[in-house]
Amino acid sequence: MSGSDMSGSDMGGSDMGGSDMGGSASGLWAPEQRGLTIGLVLSMTFIAAEALAVITIMPRVAADLGGLDLYGWVFSTFMLGSLVGTVAAGREADRVGPARPFVAALALFVAGLAAAGLAPSMGVLVAGRVLQGLGAGAIAAVAYVAIGHSLAERQRAQMMAVLSTAWVVPGLLGPAASAEVTRLFGWRVVFVGLIPLVAVAGLLALPALVRIGRPAGEHATEHRLLVGLPALRRLLPSGTLSARRGLPATILSRGLLTFAFFGADAFVTLAITTVLHHSTTTASVVITGSTLAWTAGAWVQARLNQEWEGRRLIFVGVCLLAAGIAGMIISLHSGVPVTEALVAWSVAGFGMGLAYAPTSLMMLRETAAPQRGRASASLTLSDVLGTALGTGLGGAAVAAASQRGWSLSTGVTVALCIAGAGALLTLAVTRRLPLEHGERVVARTSLPGA
Repeated sequence: MSGSDMSGSDMGGSDMGGSDMGGSASGLWAPEQRGLTIGLVLSMTFIAAEALAVITIMPRVAADLGGLDLYGWVFSTFMLGSLVGTVAAGREADRVGPARPFVAALALFVAGLAAAGLAPSMGVLVAGRVLQGLGAGAIAAVAYVAIGHSLAERQRAQMMAVLSTAWVVPGLLGPAASAEVTRLFGWRVVFVGLIPLVAVAGLLALPALVRIGRPAGEHATEHRLLVGLPALRRLLPSGTLSARRGLPATILSRGLLTFAFFGADAFVTLAITTVLHHSTTTASVVITGSTLAWTAGAWVQARLNQEWEGRRLIFVGVCLLAAGIAGMIISLHSGVPVTEALVAWSVAGFGMGLAYAPTSLMMLRETAAPQRGRASASLTLSDVLGTALGTGLGGAAVAAASQRGWSLSTGVTVALCIAGAGALLTLAVTRRLPLEHGERVVARTSLPGA
């Protein structure tokens, strides 16, 4: 599962089945809303499919283009681009309505797909991934703005649940399908083949977005938090980098969590195909297993969060994540069956499912209502930076091994160890997370812009 849009597994404590679900769904599929619903779901589905496909096929891409020293940048630049796209599109949607930034987002995403599919070098591929990240982040931001402006309160939760299904089919079929397409037609088709599908999804959603029009109110103050990006300490709650107990530790733990998981996840297929010499299809099975395990873990935590403290769920989840990373390191040794990697990375995915959503719930509980917008933005920023730093440092380890003539196995092992260190640091921070029934520390936490 990619860090580009993890909301699909952030199920919180609610049961998204529920008896009300079918009744409220009719509004989403009414003639005036049907195009918006289908268009947004398809757009998010194709973004999810592309994210999982890139993880699966990247070893093959790197083998064809060379430039192994840029391997980590393929993932980290996407995440940084998505952060910029999210902020810019959200601000523009508040100013002129969602239609114009949505068209720009689709154009950027399609341009990124074309650049990656036609890339003659890894450098051009990385540039294409920046464009894809800008477009993907902007599409997600427009989706949230459209939901807020066009749907009634009861329908918003329903639409969020529908959007969460955008990860289901890509999670089940995306890795295997991309591996098969790569085998039959080459990896470039994985990128360019999505272009007409994305265009169709955009055409379905655009008329409804045009009808939404320009919002009546001004919302500029909501975006001052991220627009300038002058310094990290101004974008996160006071005390985040020192893991101050309460909200700051919660925000930090989320970043460390994505650092650990995605810092390893980016190199799992490289380990399986290039180090262990298994097929891309085999690697796709491991990625699918992890994605499904994440979903299972998210459902388990949704059932347990009324009985277990959020801090306990996060601690158990991070322990499983650390164990999964350790299992992946062990699987790099010759003679270890590939099922070890499948089991290990599925355990890591299940741990993420347990730990990821409780950090969101903790953030909401520890923040006063007027500050939740800023706190949510800080959590998103921590998400993105954790993923970008994890994949970036792992990529630097792989690049250093290549430049110094070390084996690729050594570089991947170091990358996984860096991710494992992030998991251990997350465990240490969990001791500073707030207790569910303990004293709130909102009054002691200064949010940026507050």
